[in-house]
Order: sequence, then C-alpha cells, then structure tokens
Amino acid sequence: MRLVIARCSVDYAGRLAAHLPEANRLIMVKADGCVAIHADGGAYKPLNWMNAPNTITETLDTEPPQWVITNPKQETLTITLHEVVSDSAHELGDDPGLQKDGVEAHLQELLAASPHAIEHGLTLVRREYPTAIGPIDLVCRDPDNTVVAIEVKRRGEIDGVEQLARYIERLELDSSLGTIRGVFVAQSIKPQAKVLAESRGFTWVEVDYDTLRGMAPDDLRLF
Repeated sequence: MRLVIARCSVDYAGRLAAHLPEANRLIMVKADGCVAIHADGGAYKPLNWMNAPNTITETLDTEPPQWVITNPKQETLTITLHEVVSDSAHELGDDPGLQKDGVEAHLQELLAASPHAIEHGLTLVRREYPTAIGPIDLVCRDPDNTVVAIEVKRRGEIDGVEQLARYIERLELDSSLGTIRGVFVAQSIKPQAKVLAESRGFTWVEVDYDTLRGMAPDDLRLF
C-alpha cells in the first residue's frame, strides 16, 4: 500500500464532474490499484476514489505534478500535487478478511440453503463467490436466468449497500455473466440504507432469523 500525504486538488470526469479544491489530504493506493482520497475526518468514507482496475499515470515533469487515474469506462480522476509532505509504501501481506459473527454467518448459511426465502424462484449458484475485492455472500440466478448478487448482514446499514455496489462492479467486468442485479438482505435495515439501495437499483429484503432456522434442514441447525 502506498500512502501519500499532500496538499492537493482533485478533479473527477465521467458520468458527472466533481472538484475538490486545494487542501491537505491522504492519498491511498492499494495493492489492487484502488485509489482513495481522504480528509482528516468523515470516518471511513473517502472524498473521492477510483476502483480497480485502472491505469495510474504520474506526470512528475509538470509543475505542479499530477496523477491521472483512468478506468476502463474512460472516467478519470486527476490529482494535482501542490506539495508532497510524505510518500511511503508498506507491504501489508495477505488479509484473512472480515470474520462474521455467529448469527450473521449462520444467517448467510440458512439463506444459502433456502434462497427462496429471499425471493421466489432463486437458485443458489455459489456461497462466498470470489472476487478480487473479497467474496460475495451469495450469488444466485432467478427464473429469468439473471445473476443475482446478494449481500447478507445482521443489521442493514449504508456501508453494506456500498459493499454490494462494489461487488456488482466487479461482476460486471465478466461479460459472460450477462445482466446482474443486487439484493441487500438483513434482519433489519435502516431507512437510509433502504433509500440508498433503491437509488442504486437494488432491492432489499428483511428476513426473520428464527423463521429461517425453522425452515432449515436438521443438519444446519445450531440448537
């Protein structure tokens, strides 16, 4: 991972235009190529970012120097470096990934066994479907043979919807999958997460854990 602290301005050009005026920020470049620009606040969410895959071009011979990050859709993120305070690289190694708590992990297992509890006619393709940015909880197909990516949470919040959006971006890079849609599933979903899911074109479903336990085969029951 490369971490750059710099006084910079940022311009995005793509589906819309966005500009971050000159200020001190943290620029993070992950091993997979993802670039994120953070302020000193605002919790985990970056001010702007470009997901992998992309191409990073550093034009250090200009004044001031720039980074131009371009993705396959020809969207660009241009970072103008007015002053570099720190530039360091760190090898983090392999990450074991987020370990779900017992209820959330079992909820995913129960839904894998009974995908029709999410939506009538769904059939499971794979649980923990691998992508370059982590596994998707469930991937199914509906009666129209559309690929359905499903993110499962115990409590549904905005970050879970954002996670589902990133996974679908990865799946859309594989043209063999055809049309892909997303479903956000949790025991309870916050109103803000419902609104965000709908704005992204996803559906959301609230499920009852105890009801699912009653539907499950005996070999899946914990109690």
